[in-house]
Amino acid sequence: MARVLVLLRVFPADVDVDLKKLVERIGEELGEEYSLLSCEEEPIAFGLKALKLLISMPELKEGGTYELERAIQGLNEVSEVEVLQVTRAP
Repeated sequence: MARVLVLLRVFPADVDVDLKKLVERIGEELGEEYSLLSCEEEPIAFGLKALKLLISMPELKEGGTYELERAIQGLNEVSEVEVLQVTRAP
């Protein structure tokens, strides 16, 4: 089955959220269908940093990225999830 790459920007709920622990929690929350390929911190403003995550998922997933977004959005440490790009994996 073909896979797609999803680039997400994840905003923490607070400036004091430990981003390394948040990445671990996100990895635990993702199902077996998803693979967290990379993560980087992105400065936003006033000390706030967001996470840019590259995640691989099945191409024919019903609902597209909805389930992925909801799984991450459901964490208490997350305030917002933004899909930046979706592309077919090579």
